[in-house]
Parts: sequence; structure tokens; C-alpha cells
Amino acid sequence: MKQSKRFFSLLIYLVFTIAELSCNNNQSAPSHAIINQLQLKRGNVITCSPTAAQFGLVNFDVTGNAVVKKDFNLALELLHSFEYDESEKVFAKIIDESPACAMAFWGIAMCNFHALWTPPTEAELKKGAQAIDIAKSIKKKSAKESAYINALGLFYKDWNKTNHHTRCVNFENAMEKLQLDFPEDKEAAIFYALSLVAAADVKDKSYTKQKKAGDILASLYKTEPNHPGIIHYIIHTYDYPELAALALPAAERYADVAPSSAHALHMPSHIFTRLGLWDKCIQTNLRSVEAARCYAESSGNPGHWDEELHGLDYLVYAYLQKGENAMAQKQIDYLNSFKTISPVNFKVAYALAAIPCRYVLENKNWKDAANLESHSVKINWGDYPWQESIIHFTRLLGAVHTDNLQAAKLELDKLKNLYGKLQKQKDIYKATEVTVQINTGAAWIQFAEGDKTGAIKLMKLAADMEDSTGKHPVTPGEVLPARELLGDMFFQMKDYQNAFKTYEDVLKKSPNRFNSLYGAGKCAEKMQDKVKSIYYYKQLAANTDSKNTGRKELIETLGFLAKN
Repeated sequence: MKQSKRFFSLLIYLVFTIAELSCNNNQSAPSHAIINQLQLKRGNVITCSPTAAQFGLVNFDVTGNAVVKKDFNLALELLHSFEYDESEKVFAKIIDESPACAMAFWGIAMCNFHALWTPPTEAELKKGAQAIDIAKSIKKKSAKESAYINALGLFYKDWNKTNHHTRCVNFENAMEKLQLDFPEDKEAAIFYALSLVAAADVKDKSYTKQKKAGDILASLYKTEPNHPGIIHYIIHTYDYPELAALALPAAERYADVAPSSAHALHMPSHIFTRLGLWDKCIQTNLRSVEAARCYAESSGNPGHWDEELHGLDYLVYAYLQKGENAMAQKQIDYLNSFKTISPVNFKVAYALAAIPCRYVLENKNWKDAANLESHSVKINWGDYPWQESIIHFTRLLGAVHTDNLQAAKLELDKLKNLYGKLQKQKDIYKATEVTVQINTGAAWIQFAEGDKTGAIKLMKLAADMEDSTGKHPVTPGEVLPARELLGDMFFQMKDYQNAFKTYEDVLKKSPNRFNSLYGAGKCAEKMQDKVKSIYYYKQLAANTDSKNTGRKELIETLGFLAKN
């Protein structure tokens, strides 16, 4: 009898052992070795907020116990605010505790996609693709979860053979089907809206996909006003001059919904900048910069975090549009004190190039522009030809306006070389941006050489090209708009009527720009149109709301208004 019991126990043990081996062979849960290959980011979630961590509210129905569900929602809340590192930490925690949770691996792949920023690096593509493969191998998942995983898998499929935009479109098409198949799933609709914006053609000025995404998000916003993804993607969806006003309610709410996210604190300034609401832009970026500084310190970052520089760029731009040179210079002095920045990426390179260039160009400090030096922080500018071009463009304009045409032509040659690099990289958008700089620089060289007709023609081409391309989300605006430079060219020719119209065109796209408000007012004054000059000068005076800026243009404006 004892032998029979012993035999029966052994038989049960063998059955369970075989079953476990079978599950492992079918990869119901990936092995530790496979998981370790992903090199997941781990650790406690870092938050810098005066109150308890707040990232908004997400409710996603995922397979797993109560702890998994709670962690998964937190990971999505972070993901929707582009807190990719922190989101990956939470997905990694789920994987460590519940390695059979397929959607946690989907989450890792989403963290490495960052759909509305720059395309993933090769390392991120490999990591995302591997995470998707693991997610697919796990058997225990719902039909909806499989659909999510397969949809994202189309973005990573053949990543080394297919271009980024094509893969974004593939993801969009799959997400469209997913949200149709699961109409009750609000997250499906949100991620479909995200995929539409990610796949949108920057040259499509009908904004077809953005408007479709906006309709979806606006409908969801009525019942989910605290969802970070809905609010955040509304801002990105309408981040265009013609659409920006539609996102103002979301922009004014986002920072309060997710105050523990440095990016959520910054993001409203995209819309505030579009609408020329400089005080609001300054306030939200001051909060963002402080939170980013806190994040760097709390995470053990040896230097400054990239999100801090992103906020500083928008902050300096806003101060300059208010004529607040002293406050803008204060941020630049602070930036110049940076010794280490981590990570160094496209955001960092852009801010390091653009911030000092903005200051000298907006103030028309041509001598300083001609002699501008790049930031002392070591950065491989060869990896960032578009960002590097901003420095050479600034030097070119400085050289032209200080009558050093030889130096200007040397800078023009450098711009052409950088354009060639971008062409080889097949980065059409950035190559077009550099083309605008090349045409602008060449136009001003022609102008200085006396070919006014040719210069105007080339400058118009540059302005039209820039308007048709639109700005990248990394920037609050061009370091100097090409159309505003066209207005300056008309003004120097004393063609005040065309200059006035051109400045007005700039203000339609970029409301409350300091130099265009002043330019329009000055042109009207030259044409002896007192009504229009008072109109624009009053806007400039109200916009700056300061008598201590030191900007000579504002001193002239206030003097004119005092007499009239």
C-alpha cells in the first residue's frame, strides 16, 4: 500500500514536471536568460512633485492579478506623458514578478517607440523588436492583447529594411482595425489617435489625419478629462498654427492632471507658444525646468537631464518675445554653466545650438552672431547635422550684416555640406530645413552684393518652403522665421508696403512675435498710417508689459505711443 502511494506521488510529480517543461518549451513564460537580454531599466519610479505622485488616471483591462493591473495602469500613465524611462521601470517590475504577462513586453516595445519624437535608434529598435517577439511567444493572453502586440509588431517588422514612416503607417492601419474590433476599449481609440499623428505627412496642410485624431480624442475627453494620453495627444495633434486654439483647454489642464511629470509640465507651452501666450509659456516651463532638475538629482544623473534643456529653449524663446533680455540672458548664463548633460540626444543638441543663436538673432546682435561659439559641453556634432546647421546659419547672417561676405560664403558652404549629410541619411524633413537656411543665407549674400531682385526671389522661396514644411515639435519656433527675414529685406529696401504685409503674414502664423509686431508698427509709421502703427505698437507694449527690457525697439514704441 505504501509502495502504491509512493508510486502515485511520483507519478503526479512527473506529470507536473512534464507539464512545466512543456509550458517552458512553449514559452508560456520566457526564461530569465531571455528577459535579461532586454537589459531592462529597473528601479523605483522617480517623481518630483510637492504632492504625492500624480500622473493622471488610466484604466486598462490587462490579464493579471490586482497588483499587475495596478502597476500596468501606472506604467501607461507614465508612458502617455512620455516618461519612457520611468514607464519601462514599471513594466520591468511586472515582468520580474509576472514574467508571463505578455502586455508588459508590449509596454517595453512602446517605451522604445516614442512615436511623436525622433525615430528610435538601432539599439531601441532591436530592443523593441525582441520584446514584441517575447510577447508573441507567450500563450496566455486575450484576443485583444494579441491584437495590441501584433499591431505594434508591424512597426518593428523589418525595421532594418523598411523606412520609419512606412512602419508608422503600418502601425496606424493595424490600430485602426483594432479599435474597430474592440469599440468598447478606450485605450485602443487613444492609441489609434496617437498612431494617426505619428503617421501624418508633415507636408499635408489639410491636416487630415490630425483632425481625425482630434475628433477621436475630443470625444473621449468629455468622459475622461483626467486621462494623460487624451490631453497630451490633443496638444500634439493640434500643434499647428491653424489648429492650436482647439488645444487651449487641454493645454491649460494638462499640468494639473499630471504635475509629477516634467514633460507634462512643459507640454502646454507648445500651444501657449503657438498662440503667443508668453506669460503662460514662461510659468509652465519654469515648473518643468525645476522638475527636470529635481529628476536629474534624484536619479543620480551626473549632470543635467535632456528635458531640462528642452524646457529652457521654450523659456528663452518666450522671454525674448516679451523683450525680457535680462531674463533670457540669465537662462543662457545658467546653460553655459553646464558641465555634463545626460543623455546627449537630438533634444540636447537642438537646445545647445538654438538657445544662444536665438538671443543674438532676435536682438540683431550681428557682431556676436558672426563670432558665435558652440557650447563647451562635448558633443559629437557630426551626429546632429541639422542642429549644427543652426550655428553656421547664425554665423552666416552675422557675417552678412557686418559686411564680411567672405566669411558668410564659407558658412554657406558648411551649410551645403551638412545638407549633403542629411540627404545621405535620407532625412527629408531636416534636409529641407537646412535648404531653407541655405536659400536664406544665399539671398542675403545676393542682397549685400546688390542683386536685390534675385535676393527677394530667393528669400520668398525660402519663406514658402519653411511655411510648407512646418516646425519640428522639438522647437518652439525657427531661430528667425524666413518670412520675417523677408520682411526685413523689404524694409531695408524701403518697400514699406510689402514689408508691412509680410510682417502681418508672420503674425498670422506666429502671434505676438516681438520683431514682427515692431516691424508692422514701424512700417505703418513710415507709411504715415497712424491707426495701424498705434494698433501694432499697442500690441507690442501690452505684450511686453515692461518698461525695463532695454530693447531699443520697445523704447521707440513707448515713445511713439506717449505722443500719439
